[in-house]
Parts: sequence; structure tokens; C-alpha cells
Amino acid sequence: MKAVFGGILMAVGILIAGGSGLCSLMILFGGGFGPDMSMLPLVLMIGGIPFAIGVAIAFGGYALIRSARNERNADEHPHVEEQ
Repeated sequence: MKAVFGGILMAVGILIAGGSGLCSLMILFGGGFGPDMSMLPLVLMIGGIPFAIGVAIAFGGYALIRSARNERNADEHPHVEEQ
């Protein structure tokens, strides 16, 4: 169950980070006149926060999947001690 929840968290985090990152890039580079770097602080402030939250959620999901995998391996091989 922990692995399923971790996979769901990874998917949600990737979707949040991907959507936010693509939208930020579109605002930054989609002006039609080339990159407008004067918009960079605004893009980082508004688009960077959801991007960072999405990345954190995805890494949290990955950590849950690794934890579930380690627990499953420990249950299968109880004589092997973790280091």
C-alpha cells in the first residue's frame, strides 16, 4: 500500500512540476520577441514555488517507494541485517 501511495504522489508531483515548469517557460520565452529576462523574477516567484512543491512531492513519493521496497526485501530475507 505504501508503494501505491508513493506512486500516486510521484505522479501528482510530476504533473504539478511539469505543468508549472512548462507554463513558466511559456511565459518567459513565449513573448514572440525572444526571451524577456526582465520577467524572470516574476516567473520564478509565481511559477517557481509550485514547481518546487511538485518536485518535493515527487521526491517524497520516490522515498515512500524505496521504503516499501526495503521493507519488502527485509521481510523476504530476515537473516540479512541492514547496514
